[in-house]
Amino acid sequence: MNTLDLAMDRNNRIAPPKRRTRQAAILWIAVLAQALGSLSLAHAQSQDKALVAHRGASAYAPEHTLAAYRLAVEQGADFVEQDLGVTRDGELVCLHDDTLERTTNVRELFPGRFVEEEINGRMRQRWRVRDLTLAEIKRLDAGSWFGEAFAGAQVPTWQEAIDLIRGDAGLYPELKSPADYEAIGIDMPGLIIDTLRQNGLHTAGADPDTPVILQSFDASSLRRLGDELPTLPRVFLFGARDPDLLITDARLREIATFATGIGPAKAIVTAQPDLIERAHALGLTVTPYTFRSSATGRFDSVADEMRYFLFTLGVDALFTDNPDQFPRRP
Repeated sequence: MNTLDLAMDRNNRIAPPKRRTRQAAILWIAVLAQALGSLSLAHAQSQDKALVAHRGASAYAPEHTLAAYRLAVEQGADFVEQDLGVTRDGELVCLHDDTLERTTNVRELFPGRFVEEEINGRMRQRWRVRDLTLAEIKRLDAGSWFGEAFAGAQVPTWQEAIDLIRGDAGLYPELKSPADYEAIGIDMPGLIIDTLRQNGLHTAGADPDTPVILQSFDASSLRRLGDELPTLPRVFLFGARDPDLLITDARLREIATFATGIGPAKAIVTAQPDLIERAHALGLTVTPYTFRSSATGRFDSVADEMRYFLFTLGVDALFTDNPDQFPRRP
């Protein structure tokens, strides 16, 4: 507990660490619940909410570039998200897609390095991350697709992201398609575990200024991470292909055996607002995705939408492309 420099504020509430004015809420809740047996989860959840910059400040800079991560930090992100892939030579890189053609000029530099895959009934050419080496991927332009001002931006390695963000925000890596990598003999969870250990970030509170939360759609990977890095929070993600599909209490109890939180698409929370209370009752945090100014639905602004989810529905944190619009208070 002393690593978090816990203190009581003038209102006799547990105060967050002094070194950060906006300590990340999910880690905060997890550590408090463990460290203070007399503190209820509901009390912990009344503390500040956490802002997760989705792929960095991706409304304003090309996603998963150092420019987007740097801007997210400047805009006050508590966490910066990194989607992770693995290169042909076993290096972790930050990229949302399993392939490179959407956000880089890989078609121009490596025109013959594609594979053909059927997607939605059509054959498409795809340049997979795992088919290129890190040196080859570093030659790609990952910024021009977003705007000329970002021409020449590179795909960063995860280590580069850690070095940039560390001390200013938390890390929120997602294991992308770990089963696909496992099928070709690449141990993605193992690479992530090794990187965290090498950086001294493999235990909760090891660096109070750089908390780590792990996330994935893959339950088996989260189970392994729980076994090998048991003190780090783990968030299980699920999407909104059928937002009306009921997330049952039995399903939540199963998730609670390998995760400390859930990350549902926001449409699921809208369809099942009681999901938040039911998850909290099992000690699970709730961090929906994705909130962006380009898609606010019935709300006048993304700030209004986020405020509703945070303070009316009561989620603990959320993913947003617009960190600068995140409301800290109701």
